[in-house]
Amino acid sequence: MVGGHYTYAEVPLFDGLFGFERNNYDKLGHFAQGFVPALLAREILIRKSIVNGKRWLTFIVISICLAFSAFYEMIEWWVALSTGEGAVAFLGTQGYIWDTQSDMFAALIGAYCAVLFLAKLHDKQIKAL
Repeated sequence: MVGGHYTYAEVPLFDGLFGFERNNYDKLGHFAQGFVPALLAREILIRKSIVNGKRWLTFIVISICLAFSAFYEMIEWWVALSTGEGAVAFLGTQGYIWDTQSDMFAALIGAYCAVLFLAKLHDKQIKAL
């Protein structure tokens, strides 16, 4: 709800948090963009028996999440091209030239955290079904 009311650069909770010059609210969203799909992708790959090895499963889940993140960044780029100057508020780059790469890195960290911290619990819940 907070993100729907403000633009990325103007979310009060993240304004000046930890001494950063830019508002990093969008990084929380990109972290979730990796975290949530990782659980969904993992569930589908396990239930459909597409991948059996744990290492390959982790690699493919994280790759899927990075692919979604990259596609989202392309959508942002396309919107920026089509809207012109109005894209500044939509993109929320705040003058940071590495915004796209750091967004994808936040999604990578989110996907990795989901797999790292929830894989055992996830496996136990799937086995219980």
